[in-house]
Amino acid sequence: MAVSDLIQQARNRFGQAPSVLLRANEPTGEKPWEMFVTDEHTEHYLALKPGGDTDRGMLTGAVGGTGGLVMIMFSLVFALQGDISDALFTLLLTTSIVLPVFLWETRRPLPLPILFNRRTREVYFDHNGKLYHSPWDSIQALAGEFVMVGPHTGGMRNASLEILVRRLGEPDNALLVSLGLPMGKTLQMQKGLWEWLRAYMDNGPWFDENGQRSDSDAYVKKMLSAHTKPTGFLAFRRQKITEKKVANEGKNYLEWTDTVLYLGHLLFYPMNWLQEFTYKIAKRRSRNRWPQIVTERLQPNGPTTRLIDLERERGLDV
Repeated sequence: MAVSDLIQQARNRFGQAPSVLLRANEPTGEKPWEMFVTDEHTEHYLALKPGGDTDRGMLTGAVGGTGGLVMIMFSLVFALQGDISDALFTLLLTTSIVLPVFLWETRRPLPLPILFNRRTREVYFDHNGKLYHSPWDSIQALAGEFVMVGPHTGGMRNASLEILVRRLGEPDNALLVSLGLPMGKTLQMQKGLWEWLRAYMDNGPWFDENGQRSDSDAYVKKMLSAHTKPTGFLAFRRQKITEKKVANEGKNYLEWTDTVLYLGHLLFYPMNWLQEFTYKIAKRRSRNRWPQIVTERLQPNGPTTRLIDLERERGLDV
């Protein structure tokens, strides 16, 4: 698949809607912008969420963080009353319900992320256990904007951003891989994400708001922290209440909405924490599914030979 094929595909998919072909060495004119798709941002590689099973751990959180917590409270009540047998029975029953769900969610492999390797300047993608890759310097991306109209809703603007990768050892086998979900995004936002990737690969790992290399990680950390995890809602609400208290000098600063939201976040905190913990364990187990040819290149002292160079050594026309 060549550039001309991508252009034709863009016309077929988006019609007269705005679409653009992006390259690693061509700036888009936008500021670098992170679209809440980063899974890991390290010195040597950047991992983007693949867009599947991001709700992993929700079942464990719901079972253990709500029902399980209530059962544990009953167990404590029985223990305080001296009824040790009922306390142990309740605790064992809770464990027998929560543990199988936790094991089921953590032992099922998560989709592997899309990896951008700064050391070797290439991209890796796993598709059904098959490794796809692309050298960064010659990578091509297709960004297009379109409008979805439903029978009961108005039009909603969307924009997709997809990169072209080829299967290792089979360069004629190519895929367009979406970098995040397109819903609610604009072409300008997707160009900003592309600039974020360009800044990381060319000037990273840390850069400023203009994408220029920086010794400080302040801008990158600020952008990444904008995506608050569910467990962060409680601390966020507490901070807002504290700010109101300071602004009003401690007088009449608490509104009923603050109380309701704070208690709601407090109530759901155990469920959210357990969900995030389960997802973290499942993600850690899934990392072992990358082939050695990838994992060794992610190490600080690993090989720097690109996969496309290995293919050329084998005589492939790539």
